[in-house]
Amino acid sequence: MGYEQIGETAGTVWQTLSQHGPLTFAALMEEVNAPQSLFFMAIGWLSREHKLKIEPADGDYLIALA
Repeated sequence: MGYEQIGETAGTVWQTLSQHGPLTFAALMEEVNAPQSLFFMAIGWLSREHKLKIEPADGDYLIALA
């Protein structure tokens, strides 16, 4: 697994949030349909670039574009 796959998955996460609006981690993982480790690396990538807002929500987290 390389940076290219992580970047592509980050792009998919961003596009999904752009189309659907804020989603929980669980719902976003289902929509993106990537391996869990790759999904979380993509979330980290976008978070590091300050492109996401992450807030606690009923035992999960709500993810939105910043």
